[in-house]
Amino acid sequence: MLKTGERLDDLELKGLKIIQNPSYFCFGIDAVLLSSYAVVRKKDRVVDLGTGTGIIPLLVYGKYEPKDIVGVEIQKDVADMARRSVELNGLSEKITIFEGDIKDCYNYIGINEYDVVISNPPYKKGKSGILNMSDTKAISRHEILINIDELCFSASRLLKGGGRFYMIHRPERLKDIIIALNNNKFTPKRIRFVHPKVNKAPTMVLIEAVKCGGDFLKIEEPLYVYNEDGTYTQEILNIYGRC
Repeated sequence: MLKTGERLDDLELKGLKIIQNPSYFCFGIDAVLLSSYAVVRKKDRVVDLGTGTGIIPLLVYGKYEPKDIVGVEIQKDVADMARRSVELNGLSEKITIFEGDIKDCYNYIGINEYDVVISNPPYKKGKSGILNMSDTKAISRHEILINIDELCFSASRLLKGGGRFYMIHRPERLKDIIIALNNNKFTPKRIRFVHPKVNKAPTMVLIEAVKCGGDFLKIEEPLYVYNEDGTYTQEILNIYGRC
């Protein structure tokens, strides 16, 4: 099951495990926070855009057990790891990994068919400083293969009216995100800033948007990751405890 350079990590959630390779982009706290922030029901059909090694589908299934989940990943080797993790956990009937481009995936997996779309997209704008445009880590971090407007367009095509779109991103990109959401029939409904600790500027922002939703927007209380002594806050411990 494991290939050269790969490792098997225990997610400490219902016995689930994930295959990762440190040479690629391994998941971090952002994926854990996003999977916890998303509201997913048992009847929901879910898509994860840019699924990487499949961490969000595994966490979402482990927490919420929705009807089915599709993970979309363009990088062949990374999609293969995700697919093998799904098989390893015996979830092939619940989680499908689609190897393809986010920009047109709706043509293959369905238009207006899903209740929830989740994405932990590349954070960095443009291609400045990128030497190898096929580098896996660069693709995961920079908008090389897709930008924020293209991501929101695909999410809108996938979702039913009233469907929910969840994203984690950088606060400095919030203007671009709001514009892209607005251009693609989304209304932001909840925004929560994630701070390293009290009195530190936020480094991440969690967003819930609804396709064809109303105008109400709630700015939620900040989420602090660390206490002053460098230990995790109780809320972060609770989030990790749920996964």
